[in-house]
Amino acid sequence: MAAGNTSRLSTQEIGERFDLLATDAKEYAIFLADPDGNLLCWNPGAERLFGYRADEIIGQHFSRFFSPEDVCSGQPEHELKVAADQGRSDSVRWQVRKDGTRFWCQSVVTPLLNEKKQARSFARVMHDLTESQATEAQRRRADGLAEANRNKEEFMALLSHELRSPLSPIVNALSILRQMKTNNPIIENAGHIIDRQVSQMVRLVDDLLDISRITKGKLQITKEKVELRVVVNHAAETARPLMEARKHEFSVALPTQAVWVEADPARMEQVVVNLLNNAAKYTDTGGLIRMTVSQEGGDAVIRVKDNGVGIAPGLLSKVFELFAQVDGSLGRTYGGLGIGLALARNLVEMQDGRLLAQSGGAGKGSEFTVKLPVIAETSGQDSKTVLEPGQITGRSLRVLVVEDNVDAADSLSMLLRLYGHEVEVARTGPTALEMASASRPDVVLLDIGLPGMDGYQVAERLRERPEFKSVTICALTGYTPSESDRLRHQESGFDHYFVKPVSLEKLSELFQTIQPVRDTH
Repeated sequence: MAAGNTSRLSTQEIGERFDLLATDAKEYAIFLADPDGNLLCWNPGAERLFGYRADEIIGQHFSRFFSPEDVCSGQPEHELKVAADQGRSDSVRWQVRKDGTRFWCQSVVTPLLNEKKQARSFARVMHDLTESQATEAQRRRADGLAEANRNKEEFMALLSHELRSPLSPIVNALSILRQMKTNNPIIENAGHIIDRQVSQMVRLVDDLLDISRITKGKLQITKEKVELRVVVNHAAETARPLMEARKHEFSVALPTQAVWVEADPARMEQVVVNLLNNAAKYTDTGGLIRMTVSQEGGDAVIRVKDNGVGIAPGLLSKVFELFAQVDGSLGRTYGGLGIGLALARNLVEMQDGRLLAQSGGAGKGSEFTVKLPVIAETSGQDSKTVLEPGQITGRSLRVLVVEDNVDAADSLSMLLRLYGHEVEVARTGPTALEMASASRPDVVLLDIGLPGMDGYQVAERLRERPEFKSVTICALTGYTPSESDRLRHQESGFDHYFVKPVSLEKLSELFQTIQPVRDTH
Protein backbone atom coordinates (compact mmCIF):
# COMPACT_ATOMS: atom_id res chain seq x y z
CA MET A 1 0.00 0.00 0.00
CA ALA A 2 1.51 3.31 -0.98
CA ALA A 3 1.29 6.10 1.55
CA GLY A 4 -0.53 8.41 -0.88
CA ASN A 5 -3.15 5.84 -1.69
CA THR A 6 -3.70 4.99 1.95
CA SER A 7 -4.76 8.54 2.74
CA ARG A 8 -7.66 8.35 0.29
CA LEU A 9 -8.94 4.88 1.31
CA SER A 10 -11.78 4.29 3.72
CA THR A 11 -11.35 2.03 6.73
CA GLN A 12 -13.37 -0.69 4.97
CA GLU A 13 -11.20 -0.45 1.85
CA ILE A 14 -8.05 -0.64 3.98
CA GLY A 15 -9.37 -3.77 5.60
CA GLU A 16 -10.23 -5.38 2.25
CA ARG A 17 -6.79 -4.72 0.82
CA PHE A 18 -5.19 -5.81 4.08
CA ASP A 19 -7.02 -9.18 3.90
CA LEU A 20 -5.77 -9.70 0.34
CA LEU A 21 -2.22 -8.82 1.39
CA ALA A 22 -2.26 -11.17 4.42
CA THR A 23 -3.94 -14.18 2.75
CA ASP A 24 -0.62 -15.96 2.08
CA ALA A 25 0.95 -15.00 5.42
CA LYS A 26 -0.84 -17.68 7.41
CA GLU A 27 2.03 -18.29 9.79
CA TYR A 28 2.01 -14.62 10.79
CA ALA A 29 -0.56 -12.67 12.83
CA ILE A 30 -1.17 -9.24 11.33
CA PHE A 31 -3.52 -6.43 12.28
CA LEU A 32 -3.97 -2.73 11.62
CA ALA A 33 -4.61 -0.27 14.45
CA ASP A 34 -5.52 3.41 14.39
CA PRO A 35 -3.13 6.00 15.91
CA ASP A 36 -4.67 5.38 19.34
CA GLY A 37 -4.10 1.63 19.13
CA ASN A 38 -7.67 0.48 18.39
CA LEU A 39 -7.89 -2.41 15.94
CA LEU A 40 -9.13 -1.65 12.40
CA CYS A 41 -8.71 -5.06 10.76
CA TRP A 42 -7.53 -8.56 11.66
CA ASN A 43 -6.11 -11.38 9.49
CA PRO A 44 -6.81 -15.18 9.82
CA GLY A 45 -3.33 -15.70 11.26
CA ALA A 46 -4.10 -13.31 14.12
CA GLU A 47 -7.39 -15.10 14.71
CA ARG A 48 -5.60 -18.45 15.03
CA LEU A 49 -2.83 -17.09 17.20
CA PHE A 50 -4.89 -15.03 19.64
CA GLY A 51 -8.21 -16.90 19.52
CA TYR A 52 -10.45 -13.90 18.77
CA ARG A 53 -12.80 -13.68 15.80
CA ALA A 54 -12.56 -10.45 13.84
CA ASP A 55 -16.11 -9.38 14.80
CA GLU A 56 -15.30 -9.60 18.52
CA ILE A 57 -11.91 -7.90 18.49
CA ILE A 58 -12.20 -5.08 15.88
CA GLY A 59 -12.46 -1.77 17.72
CA GLN A 60 -10.73 -3.11 20.86
CA HIS A 61 -7.38 -1.69 22.00
CA PHE A 62 -4.40 -3.87 21.13
CA SER A 63 -3.07 -3.58 24.71
CA ARG A 64 -5.30 -6.52 25.65
CA PHE A 65 -2.69 -8.76 24.03
CA PHE A 66 -0.02 -7.62 26.51
CA SER A 67 0.68 -8.99 29.98
CA PRO A 68 -0.61 -6.93 32.92
CA GLU A 69 2.93 -5.94 33.86
CA ASP A 70 3.62 -4.66 30.32
CA VAL A 71 0.35 -2.71 30.30
CA CYS A 72 1.26 -1.09 33.63
CA SER A 73 4.65 -0.09 32.27
CA GLY A 74 3.10 1.48 29.14
CA GLN A 75 4.65 -0.94 26.67
CA PRO A 76 1.79 -0.80 24.07
CA GLU A 77 1.92 2.99 23.82
CA HIS A 78 5.72 2.87 23.74
CA GLU A 79 5.67 0.60 20.66
CA LEU A 80 3.43 3.01 18.75
CA LYS A 81 5.52 6.05 19.74
CA VAL A 82 8.80 4.45 18.68
CA ALA A 83 7.24 3.32 15.39
CA ALA A 84 5.91 6.81 14.72
CA ASP A 85 9.21 8.50 15.59
CA GLN A 86 11.66 6.04 14.04
CA GLY A 87 9.57 4.29 11.36
CA ARG A 88 9.72 0.87 13.06
CA SER A 89 9.42 -0.73 16.50
CA ASP A 90 10.68 -4.26 17.27
CA SER A 91 10.04 -6.30 20.39
CA VAL A 92 10.19 -9.86 21.68
CA ARG A 93 7.99 -10.49 24.69
CA TRP A 94 5.12 -12.48 26.15
CA GLN A 95 1.67 -11.96 24.60
CA VAL A 96 -1.70 -13.08 25.98
CA ARG A 97 -4.34 -15.13 24.13
CA LYS A 98 -8.09 -14.96 24.59
CA ASP A 99 -8.00 -17.93 26.99
CA GLY A 100 -5.35 -16.23 29.15
CA THR A 101 -2.42 -18.42 28.07
CA ARG A 102 0.82 -16.75 27.08
CA PHE A 103 3.18 -17.28 24.17
CA TRP A 104 6.59 -15.86 23.32
CA CYS A 105 6.12 -13.45 20.45
CA GLN A 106 8.27 -11.45 18.07
CA SER A 107 6.50 -8.35 16.70
CA VAL A 108 7.26 -5.51 14.28
CA VAL A 109 5.17 -2.32 14.24
CA THR A 110 5.36 0.04 11.24
CA PRO A 111 3.35 3.20 10.60
CA LEU A 112 1.20 3.77 7.48
CA LEU A 113 1.61 7.47 6.61
CA ASN A 114 -0.67 10.04 4.98
CA GLU A 115 0.45 12.74 2.53
CA LYS A 116 1.75 14.80 5.46
CA LYS A 117 4.02 11.96 6.58
CA GLN A 118 1.84 11.44 9.63
CA ALA A 119 0.82 8.01 10.94
CA ARG A 120 -2.70 7.32 9.75
CA SER A 121 -2.56 3.75 11.15
CA PHE A 122 -0.08 1.12 12.33
CA ALA A 123 0.52 -2.39 11.02
CA ARG A 124 1.70 -4.95 13.56
CA VAL A 125 3.16 -8.25 12.31
CA MET A 126 3.66 -11.01 14.92
CA HIS A 127 5.32 -14.45 14.90
CA ASP A 128 4.96 -17.14 17.58
CA LEU A 129 8.44 -18.04 18.89
CA THR A 130 7.30 -20.31 21.73
CA GLU A 131 8.46 -23.54 20.09
CA SER A 132 11.76 -22.10 18.92
CA GLN A 133 12.31 -20.56 22.34
CA ALA A 134 11.69 -23.96 23.99
CA THR A 135 14.10 -25.59 21.54
CA GLU A 136 16.72 -22.97 22.26
CA ALA A 137 16.19 -23.31 26.00
CA GLN A 138 16.52 -27.08 25.66
CA ARG A 139 19.73 -26.63 23.66
CA ARG A 140 21.11 -24.27 26.28
CA ARG A 141 20.24 -26.76 29.01
CA ALA A 142 21.89 -29.57 27.06
CA ASP A 143 24.99 -27.45 26.52
CA GLY A 144 24.99 -26.55 30.18
CA LEU A 145 24.65 -30.19 31.23
CA ALA A 146 27.43 -31.24 28.86
CA GLU A 147 29.67 -28.52 30.24
CA ALA A 148 28.77 -29.48 33.82
CA ASN A 149 29.49 -33.13 33.01
CA ARG A 150 32.90 -32.22 31.56
CA ASN A 151 33.67 -30.14 34.63
CA LYS A 152 32.56 -33.01 36.89
CA GLU A 153 34.80 -35.48 35.06
CA GLU A 154 37.77 -33.14 35.26
CA PHE A 155 37.07 -32.55 38.94
CA MET A 156 36.89 -36.29 39.69
CA ALA A 157 40.17 -36.90 37.88
CA LEU A 158 41.82 -34.03 39.74
CA LEU A 159 40.33 -35.11 43.06
CA SER A 160 41.56 -38.68 42.58
CA HIS A 161 45.06 -37.48 41.77
CA GLU A 162 45.19 -35.08 44.69
CA LEU A 163 43.89 -37.68 47.14
CA ARG A 164 46.37 -40.30 45.97
CA SER A 165 49.35 -38.04 46.69
CA PRO A 166 48.86 -37.87 50.49
CA LEU A 167 47.80 -41.52 50.65
CA SER A 168 51.23 -42.74 49.55
CA PRO A 169 53.17 -41.31 52.52
CA ILE A 170 50.42 -42.44 54.92
CA VAL A 171 50.72 -46.01 53.67
CA ASN A 172 54.51 -45.81 53.87
CA ALA A 173 54.39 -44.42 57.40
CA LEU A 174 52.00 -47.20 58.42
CA SER A 175 54.41 -49.80 57.03
CA ILE A 176 57.21 -48.25 59.09
CA LEU A 177 55.09 -48.45 62.24
CA ARG A 178 54.33 -52.10 61.47
CA GLN A 179 58.07 -52.83 61.58
CA MET A 180 58.42 -51.34 65.06
CA LYS A 181 57.76 -53.82 67.85
CA THR A 182 55.44 -52.67 70.59
CA ASN A 183 53.51 -54.28 73.40
CA ASN A 184 51.12 -51.35 73.71
CA PRO A 185 47.63 -52.58 72.70
CA ILE A 186 46.41 -49.03 72.13
CA ILE A 187 49.07 -48.43 69.50
CA GLU A 188 48.37 -51.81 67.91
CA ASN A 189 44.66 -51.09 67.74
CA ALA A 190 45.25 -47.62 66.32
CA GLY A 191 47.43 -49.17 63.61
CA HIS A 192 44.66 -51.59 62.65
CA ILE A 193 42.15 -48.73 62.44
CA ILE A 194 44.46 -46.68 60.21
CA ASP A 195 45.10 -49.73 58.02
CA ARG A 196 41.40 -50.38 57.47
CA GLN A 197 40.52 -46.75 56.78
CA VAL A 198 43.44 -46.20 54.41
CA SER A 199 42.42 -49.32 52.47
CA GLN A 200 38.92 -47.90 52.19
CA MET A 201 40.26 -44.56 50.94
CA VAL A 202 42.44 -46.30 48.36
CA ARG A 203 39.40 -48.18 47.05
CA LEU A 204 37.39 -44.95 46.81
CA VAL A 205 40.19 -43.19 44.94
CA ASP A 206 40.58 -46.14 42.56
CA ASP A 207 36.84 -46.12 41.87
CA LEU A 208 36.91 -42.38 41.17
CA LEU A 209 39.74 -42.82 38.70
CA ASP A 210 37.98 -45.69 36.96
CA ILE A 211 34.72 -43.77 36.65
CA SER A 212 36.64 -40.85 35.17
CA ARG A 213 38.32 -43.17 32.66
CA ILE A 214 35.01 -44.81 31.72
CA THR A 215 33.23 -41.50 31.10
CA LYS A 216 36.14 -40.42 28.88
CA GLY A 217 36.24 -43.77 27.10
CA LYS A 218 39.80 -44.42 28.23
CA LEU A 219 39.34 -47.45 30.48
CA GLN A 220 40.93 -50.53 28.93
CA ILE A 221 40.15 -54.13 29.81
CA THR A 222 42.16 -57.20 28.89
CA LYS A 223 40.09 -60.32 28.43
CA GLU A 224 41.34 -63.85 28.91
CA LYS A 225 39.87 -67.24 29.72
CA VAL A 226 39.12 -67.08 33.43
CA GLU A 227 38.03 -69.71 35.94
CA LEU A 228 35.33 -67.77 37.74
CA ARG A 229 35.64 -69.64 41.06
CA VAL A 230 39.19 -68.33 41.45
CA VAL A 231 38.13 -64.74 40.84
CA VAL A 232 35.32 -65.05 43.39
CA ASN A 233 37.63 -66.63 45.98
CA HIS A 234 40.13 -63.78 45.64
CA ALA A 235 37.35 -61.19 45.92
CA ALA A 236 35.95 -62.90 49.02
CA GLU A 237 39.34 -62.75 50.72
CA THR A 238 39.71 -59.08 49.82
CA ALA A 239 36.29 -58.23 51.26
CA ARG A 240 36.58 -60.48 54.32
CA PRO A 241 38.28 -57.91 56.64
CA LEU A 242 35.34 -55.53 56.18
CA MET A 243 32.89 -58.38 56.81
CA GLU A 244 34.70 -59.30 59.99
CA ALA A 245 34.96 -55.70 61.15
CA ARG A 246 31.16 -55.43 60.88
CA LYS A 247 30.72 -58.94 62.39
CA HIS A 248 28.74 -60.21 59.41
CA GLU A 249 27.99 -63.87 58.78
CA PHE A 250 29.65 -64.28 55.39
CA SER A 251 29.49 -67.45 53.30
CA VAL A 252 30.61 -68.41 49.81
CA ALA A 253 29.17 -71.34 47.85
CA LEU A 254 31.08 -72.49 44.77
CA PRO A 255 30.15 -75.18 42.25
CA THR A 256 32.19 -78.36 42.06
CA GLN A 257 32.86 -77.93 38.34
CA ALA A 258 34.90 -75.16 36.79
CA VAL A 259 32.99 -72.21 35.31
CA TRP A 260 34.90 -70.56 32.47
CA VAL A 261 34.27 -67.06 31.15
CA GLU A 262 36.13 -64.62 28.95
CA ALA A 263 36.81 -61.61 31.11
CA ASP A 264 39.42 -59.38 32.66
CA PRO A 265 40.17 -61.19 35.95
CA ALA A 266 41.31 -58.06 37.79
CA ARG A 267 38.23 -56.10 36.71
CA MET A 268 35.86 -58.95 37.52
CA GLU A 269 37.42 -59.25 40.96
CA GLN A 270 36.89 -55.51 41.36
CA VAL A 271 33.21 -55.94 40.45
CA VAL A 272 32.69 -58.70 43.02
CA VAL A 273 34.57 -56.77 45.73
CA ASN A 274 32.38 -53.72 45.08
CA LEU A 275 29.23 -55.84 45.39
CA LEU A 276 30.47 -57.42 48.63
CA ASN A 277 31.51 -54.06 50.07
CA ASN A 278 28.11 -52.65 49.14
CA ALA A 279 26.39 -55.56 50.90
CA ALA A 280 28.58 -55.11 53.98
CA LYS A 281 27.93 -51.37 54.10
CA TYR A 282 24.15 -51.64 53.81
CA THR A 283 23.75 -54.57 56.19
CA ASP A 284 23.59 -53.85 59.90
CA THR A 285 26.20 -55.33 62.22
CA GLY A 286 25.88 -59.10 62.54
CA GLY A 287 23.88 -59.46 59.32
CA LEU A 288 23.96 -62.33 56.83
CA ILE A 289 25.72 -62.07 53.47
CA ARG A 290 25.86 -64.97 51.02
CA MET A 291 27.67 -65.25 47.71
CA THR A 292 27.05 -68.07 45.28
CA VAL A 293 28.47 -69.02 41.89
CA SER A 294 26.60 -71.23 39.45
CA GLN A 295 26.09 -71.97 35.79
CA GLU A 296 22.58 -71.45 34.48
CA GLY A 297 22.21 -72.42 30.84
CA GLY A 298 24.66 -70.33 28.88
CA ASP A 299 25.33 -67.91 31.73
CA ALA A 300 27.85 -67.92 34.54
CA VAL A 301 26.01 -66.38 37.50
CA ILE A 302 27.37 -64.68 40.62
CA ARG A 303 24.83 -63.73 43.28
CA VAL A 304 25.50 -61.55 46.32
CA LYS A 305 22.57 -61.57 48.73
CA ASP A 306 22.17 -59.82 52.09
CA ASN A 307 19.49 -59.28 54.71
CA GLY A 308 20.28 -55.59 55.04
CA VAL A 309 18.33 -52.36 54.63
CA GLY A 310 16.96 -53.27 51.20
CA ILE A 311 15.96 -50.91 48.41
CA ALA A 312 12.64 -49.10 48.12
CA PRO A 313 10.78 -49.87 44.85
CA GLY A 314 11.11 -46.28 43.67
CA LEU A 315 14.91 -46.39 44.02
CA LEU A 316 15.53 -49.82 42.52
CA SER A 317 15.89 -48.47 38.98
CA LYS A 318 18.33 -45.78 40.14
CA VAL A 319 20.85 -47.76 42.21
CA PHE A 320 23.26 -48.05 39.27
CA GLU A 321 23.26 -44.33 38.57
CA LEU A 322 26.44 -42.44 39.39
CA PHE A 323 26.38 -40.91 42.90
CA ALA A 324 23.07 -42.63 43.71
CA GLN A 325 22.44 -43.22 47.43
CA VAL A 326 19.90 -45.31 49.29
CA ASP A 327 19.73 -42.37 51.68
CA GLY A 328 21.01 -39.12 50.22
CA SER A 329 20.66 -37.00 53.35
CA LEU A 330 23.64 -35.47 55.11
CA GLY A 331 22.82 -37.57 58.15
CA ARG A 332 22.70 -40.85 56.26
CA THR A 333 23.91 -43.87 58.16
CA TYR A 334 25.80 -45.75 55.51
CA GLY A 335 28.04 -43.17 53.80
CA GLY A 336 29.96 -43.69 50.57
CA LEU A 337 30.11 -41.72 47.34
CA GLY A 338 27.56 -43.75 45.39
CA ILE A 339 30.00 -44.84 42.68
CA GLY A 340 30.63 -48.53 43.48
CA LEU A 341 27.52 -49.96 41.82
CA ALA A 342 27.73 -47.59 38.84
CA LEU A 343 31.32 -48.68 38.28
CA ALA A 344 30.44 -52.36 38.72
CA ARG A 345 27.68 -52.22 36.09
CA ASN A 346 29.94 -50.41 33.61
CA LEU A 347 32.71 -52.97 34.09
CA VAL A 348 30.31 -55.90 33.71
CA GLU A 349 28.77 -54.47 30.53
CA MET A 350 32.25 -53.85 29.08
CA GLN A 351 32.73 -57.61 29.39
CA ASP A 352 29.44 -58.46 27.62
CA GLY A 353 27.65 -59.21 30.88
CA ARG A 354 24.70 -57.92 32.86
CA LEU A 355 24.34 -56.70 36.44
CA LEU A 356 20.86 -56.83 37.96
CA ALA A 357 19.41 -55.71 41.29
CA GLN A 358 16.50 -57.16 43.26
CA SER A 359 14.96 -56.28 46.60
CA GLY A 360 11.72 -56.98 48.43
CA GLY A 361 11.70 -53.36 49.57
CA ALA A 362 13.02 -51.32 52.47
CA GLY A 363 14.25 -53.54 55.31
CA LYS A 364 14.02 -56.75 53.24
CA GLY A 365 17.58 -57.13 51.99
CA SER A 366 18.99 -57.00 48.48
CA GLU A 367 20.37 -59.33 45.84
CA PHE A 368 22.76 -58.37 43.06
CA THR A 369 23.30 -60.77 40.17
CA VAL A 370 26.13 -60.79 37.66
CA LYS A 371 25.60 -62.79 34.47
CA LEU A 372 28.42 -63.49 32.01
CA PRO A 373 28.45 -65.72 28.93
CA VAL A 374 30.17 -69.04 29.66
CA ILE A 375 32.73 -70.45 27.27
CA ALA A 376 33.66 -74.05 26.60
CA GLU A 377 35.84 -75.70 29.24
CA THR A 378 39.47 -75.19 28.41
CA SER A 379 42.86 -76.40 29.56
CA GLY A 380 44.60 -74.69 32.44
CA GLN A 381 47.44 -73.57 30.17
CA ASP A 382 45.13 -71.07 28.45
CA SER A 383 44.46 -69.12 31.62
CA LYS A 384 46.50 -67.33 34.23
CA THR A 385 43.87 -68.06 36.89
CA VAL A 386 43.73 -71.79 37.40
CA LEU A 387 42.29 -73.64 40.37
CA GLU A 388 44.43 -76.72 40.97
CA PRO A 389 42.13 -79.53 42.10
CA GLY A 390 43.05 -82.04 44.73
CA GLN A 391 42.30 -85.74 44.57
CA ILE A 392 38.68 -86.10 43.45
CA THR A 393 36.76 -88.40 45.78
CA GLY A 394 34.42 -89.58 43.06
CA ARG A 395 31.24 -88.08 44.54
CA SER A 396 30.46 -84.41 44.96
CA LEU A 397 28.58 -83.46 48.13
CA ARG A 398 26.97 -80.33 49.47
CA VAL A 399 28.78 -79.59 52.73
CA LEU A 400 27.82 -77.04 55.39
CA VAL A 401 30.74 -76.13 57.67
CA VAL A 402 29.61 -74.51 60.92
CA GLU A 403 32.63 -73.02 62.70
CA ASP A 404 33.15 -69.69 64.45
CA ASN A 405 36.95 -69.76 64.06
CA VAL A 406 37.46 -67.87 60.81
CA ASP A 407 40.77 -69.42 59.79
CA ALA A 408 39.66 -72.95 60.70
CA ALA A 409 36.41 -72.63 58.76
CA ASP A 410 37.95 -71.00 55.70
CA SER A 411 40.87 -73.39 55.42
CA LEU A 412 38.62 -76.45 55.79
CA SER A 413 36.10 -75.13 53.25
CA MET A 414 38.88 -74.32 50.79
CA LEU A 415 40.34 -77.79 51.16
CA LEU A 416 36.96 -79.47 50.62
CA ARG A 417 36.33 -77.37 47.52
CA LEU A 418 39.66 -78.44 46.08
CA TYR A 419 38.47 -82.02 46.49
CA GLY A 420 35.38 -81.35 44.44
CA HIS A 421 32.75 -80.57 47.07
CA GLU A 422 30.30 -77.66 47.18
CA VAL A 423 30.82 -75.88 50.49
CA GLU A 424 29.10 -73.16 52.48
CA VAL A 425 30.27 -71.71 55.80
CA ALA A 426 28.21 -70.51 58.77
CA ARG A 427 29.73 -68.96 61.88
CA THR A 428 26.78 -69.08 64.29
CA GLY A 429 24.03 -71.54 65.11
CA PRO A 430 21.07 -69.45 63.85
CA THR A 431 22.89 -68.76 60.60
CA ALA A 432 23.60 -72.47 60.19
CA LEU A 433 19.88 -73.27 60.55
CA GLU A 434 18.94 -70.66 57.98
CA MET A 435 21.57 -71.76 55.49
CA ALA A 436 20.77 -75.43 55.96
CA SER A 437 17.11 -74.78 55.15
CA ALA A 438 18.06 -72.90 52.00
CA SER A 439 20.71 -75.25 50.57
CA ARG A 440 19.77 -78.73 51.94
CA PRO A 441 23.34 -79.99 52.52
CA ASP A 442 24.34 -83.65 52.31
CA VAL A 443 26.78 -83.27 55.22
CA VAL A 444 26.94 -80.85 58.14
CA LEU A 445 30.32 -80.46 59.87
CA LEU A 446 29.25 -78.81 63.11
CA ASP A 447 31.52 -77.28 65.73
CA ILE A 448 30.34 -77.96 69.30
CA GLY A 449 31.71 -74.80 70.92
CA LEU A 450 29.69 -72.17 69.09
CA PRO A 451 28.79 -68.91 70.86
CA GLY A 452 25.17 -68.54 71.96
CA MET A 453 23.48 -71.57 70.40
CA ASP A 454 26.01 -74.41 70.70
CA GLY A 455 26.48 -77.33 68.32
CA TYR A 456 24.25 -79.69 70.36
CA GLN A 457 21.33 -77.28 70.10
CA VAL A 458 21.87 -76.79 66.37
CA ALA A 459 21.91 -80.56 65.78
CA GLU A 460 18.72 -81.03 67.80
CA ARG A 461 16.94 -78.27 65.86
CA LEU A 462 18.00 -79.81 62.55
CA ARG A 463 16.82 -83.30 63.54
CA GLU A 464 13.40 -81.86 64.42
CA ARG A 465 12.85 -81.19 60.73
CA PRO A 466 11.73 -84.17 58.64
CA GLU A 467 13.95 -83.25 55.70
CA PHE A 468 17.07 -83.54 57.91
CA LYS A 469 16.36 -86.99 59.33
CA SER A 470 18.75 -88.62 56.85
CA VAL A 471 21.32 -85.85 56.55
CA THR A 472 24.76 -86.77 57.94
CA ILE A 473 25.69 -84.49 60.85
CA CYS A 474 29.24 -84.66 62.20
CA ALA A 475 30.43 -83.07 65.44
CA LEU A 476 33.73 -81.18 65.49
CA THR A 477 35.29 -80.82 68.94
CA GLY A 478 38.58 -79.69 70.37
CA TYR A 479 38.37 -82.20 73.23
CA THR A 480 38.60 -85.96 73.27
CA PRO A 481 35.00 -86.95 74.01
CA SER A 482 34.22 -88.78 77.24
CA GLU A 483 31.51 -91.43 77.49
CA SER A 484 29.01 -88.80 78.59
CA ASP A 485 30.01 -86.63 75.61
CA ARG A 486 29.49 -89.52 73.21
CA LEU A 487 26.08 -90.17 74.73
CA ARG A 488 25.11 -86.53 74.31
CA HIS A 489 26.32 -86.63 70.70
CA GLN A 490 23.95 -89.48 70.02
CA GLU A 491 21.05 -87.88 71.86
CA SER A 492 21.52 -84.64 69.97
CA GLY A 493 21.42 -86.41 66.60
CA PHE A 494 25.08 -86.52 65.58
CA ASP A 495 26.07 -89.40 63.31
CA HIS A 496 29.83 -89.01 63.78
CA TYR A 497 32.29 -86.90 65.70
CA PHE A 498 35.81 -85.76 64.83
CA VAL A 499 38.49 -84.36 67.09
CA LYS A 500 40.21 -81.26 65.72
CA PRO A 501 42.26 -81.01 63.60
CA VAL A 502 40.00 -83.04 61.33
CA SER A 503 41.69 -85.82 59.39
CA LEU A 504 41.03 -85.34 55.70
CA GLU A 505 41.47 -89.07 55.10
CA LYS A 506 38.74 -89.90 57.59
CA LEU A 507 36.43 -87.31 56.06
CA SER A 508 37.10 -88.70 52.59
CA GLU A 509 36.31 -92.21 53.75
CA LEU A 510 33.08 -91.02 55.32
CA PHE A 511 32.08 -88.98 52.27
CA GLN A 512 32.46 -92.05 50.06
CA THR A 513 29.64 -93.71 51.98
CA ILE A 514 27.20 -90.77 51.75
CA GLN A 515 24.54 -90.66 49.06
CA PRO A 516 23.86 -87.05 47.93
CA VAL A 517 20.41 -85.88 48.95
CA ARG A 518 19.66 -84.64 45.42
CA ASP A 519 20.17 -88.21 44.10
CA THR A 520 17.50 -89.57 46.43
CA HIS A 521 14.67 -87.41 45.09
